[in-house]
Amino acid sequence: MRTVALLLALCASSLSAEEWRHYGNDPGGTRYSPLNQINRDNVGRLEVAWEYDTPDFTDGLSGSPTRSAFEATPLMIGGVLYVPTPMDRLLALDAATGRLEWEFNPGLDKTRRFNLFTNRGIGYWSQGAAERLVLGTQTGLVYSIDRKTGKLDPAFGVQGVLDTGDTAMEGGVEGQYSITSPISQCKGTLIVGGRVSDGLPAGPNGDIRGYDIHTGQLRWRFHTVPRPGEYGHETWGGDSWKLRGGANLWTMSSVDEELGLVFAPLGSPSYDYYGGDRPGANLFGNSLVALDCRTGSRRWHFQSIHHDIWDWDLPSQPSLVEIVRGGKPVKAVTIATKTGFLFVFDRATGEPLFDIEEHPVPAGDIPGEYYHPTQPKPVLPKPFIRQSMREDEITTVTPESRAECLEMLEGASIEGPLFRPRLKQMTVFFPGTNGGSNYGGGAFDPETDTYYINSMDVGTLASMVPRGADAEVPWRSRAVPQGRFWDSNMYPCQEPPWGHLTAIDLGTGKFRWQSLLGEYDELTKRGIPPTGASNLGGPVVTAGGLVFIAATNDKRMRAFDKDTGELVWEYRLPASAHATPMTYMVDGRQYLAIAVGGGNKYNPGSFMAKVMAFRLASSD
Repeated sequence: MRTVALLLALCASSLSAEEWRHYGNDPGGTRYSPLNQINRDNVGRLEVAWEYDTPDFTDGLSGSPTRSAFEATPLMIGGVLYVPTPMDRLLALDAATGRLEWEFNPGLDKTRRFNLFTNRGIGYWSQGAAERLVLGTQTGLVYSIDRKTGKLDPAFGVQGVLDTGDTAMEGGVEGQYSITSPISQCKGTLIVGGRVSDGLPAGPNGDIRGYDIHTGQLRWRFHTVPRPGEYGHETWGGDSWKLRGGANLWTMSSVDEELGLVFAPLGSPSYDYYGGDRPGANLFGNSLVALDCRTGSRRWHFQSIHHDIWDWDLPSQPSLVEIVRGGKPVKAVTIATKTGFLFVFDRATGEPLFDIEEHPVPAGDIPGEYYHPTQPKPVLPKPFIRQSMREDEITTVTPESRAECLEMLEGASIEGPLFRPRLKQMTVFFPGTNGGSNYGGGAFDPETDTYYINSMDVGTLASMVPRGADAEVPWRSRAVPQGRFWDSNMYPCQEPPWGHLTAIDLGTGKFRWQSLLGEYDELTKRGIPPTGASNLGGPVVTAGGLVFIAATNDKRMRAFDKDTGELVWEYRLPASAHATPMTYMVDGRQYLAIAVGGGNKYNPGSFMAKVMAFRLASSD
């Protein structure tokens, strides 16, 4: 019997290695694959195996007020690829051929106005013969779907559908509430957050909720803005906690089933850029919170920014990693920030594995604002992005770009440290509101204890301006178009580099290497060396010695040598892919798949929703 059990366990382990069952491959979001059929020696032989086009995209002009962004990472289970489209339609595709097996369409109203039409992925769980896919939608609904048939599970919610909006839209508040990221599950509990509107102080709350995985019954609720008597309530001055929006789990959480913990990265409180009406540090805004999966109780937390007035959410899935410290293995959790810091903690206790220091930061000149006196910075690793600039670093890439940027900067405050606040004067900030790093997050290689993270150096040029006397918020942010510190060609206004892929040794906190990521074809044609480029999406790392990443707004997917940072392969896509790739094995062949969508906030002229899969060309 032991022999049979061992063989079954080995078979299950082998099958799991060939599949991609979670957004980050494993529940801890490491984005590591043990597959090595595609490797340093043969990656140049990659070719397109199949493509699947969906009609679920829009430029926000032709019949729909909202643009699309194909940001999904597919799952592969049992030889089938599962991917949600920007319009929440779930596709089941044969993983070897791309043939459509079935689809589930919740019927998203394309005439509704959202920030973007996007859905980053789905959840998956199995118990005995039951296998379910969990689809969250931009209308706040959660569907439990039979993996093999595409039919709803009638035991869940109301005939397979759960409306989670009732706990987010309380107190008569108005605003948008959506589920745009994969739903994690732990100890039989679905962990549900959501994207909320953050333009006004009052709005949909950011509470994290735990629902029974079988029935959809609410098990617990964690108030991300603590109420009277709860831990952290004193960090909200007066009654500023009431009906407060934001502080939400809009991105991906990670889970440790053994510890029974979910690690949730939270966004900034509302309103994003003014907090005079919410004095104090404002827990649990901008915090990594470890919650008990069964009860929702707080085990520990870390606040990355006290009283955020920059919109520097925690944007990416935490990575649950095991590293060696002092010759001993340590189970850790990492969190990458928009501000370019990587924080590393003991997973069970929250103890920092690299020292974190509180540094004094400057106050601003906005009447009534609360300016927190200090902000945390890790001693190691050092920042992986630009956090400031000097006046002599204004771009010289082209004369036209320099002239345009100088005109934008007339009268602006250019030089200053990280965490300087918005002023009445136009001010340059690094990073911009998208980071730094964003939802793409990083990938971890357990063979070398190395963490790989992509980033962009795109700032913001903005000021604070008064609103009318009757306004709910007396001051608002006014930024240059799109809020980005770049010219009309989307070339950043500071000297390159503008984008990186960085490898960080989590044992020492030191960089192993840092490579340019991305280029602008028109600049290359003018003889200008590659500059790096804006990017959204993330990397994966494999036992084949490769880091695969798309993300950049130059329509490329690339492979880097994981040990040296050398670019060893690139492929020109039909549009930019602002998603994270994944890899899997089926019928003895390894595939690499990516969602290609263009659009988003960095590609105004190209929109699509195409799934592309690559494999090695046959040697026959």
